Amino acid sequence: MVGEENFVDMTPNRSNNYCCGGGGGFLQSGLPDARRQYGKCKADQIKATGAQYAITPCHNCHAQIHDLSEFYEGGWHTVHLWTLICLSMGVLGENEREYLGPDLADYMVLHSKEEA
Repeated sequence: MVGEENFVDMTPNRSNNYCCGGGGGFLQSGLPDARRQYGKCKADQIKATGAQYAITPCHNCHAQIHDLSEFYEGGWHTVHLWTLICLSMGVLGENEREYLGPDLADYMVLHSKEEA
């Protein structure tokens, strides 16, 4: 579940954190092998946390980190920050749950159907 008690920060973090390797147009560059090679450091960093979810702030990071998880068999779910905000507010649509793991995919859906 999501919560402060389940937050795992990366090392290094904040201004010393590693780039995912997908920004600045590189995600759309048509060079997936190079992009994945640059992103391996980030994939290893995420794997080291043991976290089930990687929360991303933007589309490029989301697409890159999702791809890195699949390519390097990281096993984490990649979720936009706005997805978690909407989920916590109870306004996340059923069609916006694609990247949520089974522990969160039905969260609030069951509650809103029971109330209807």
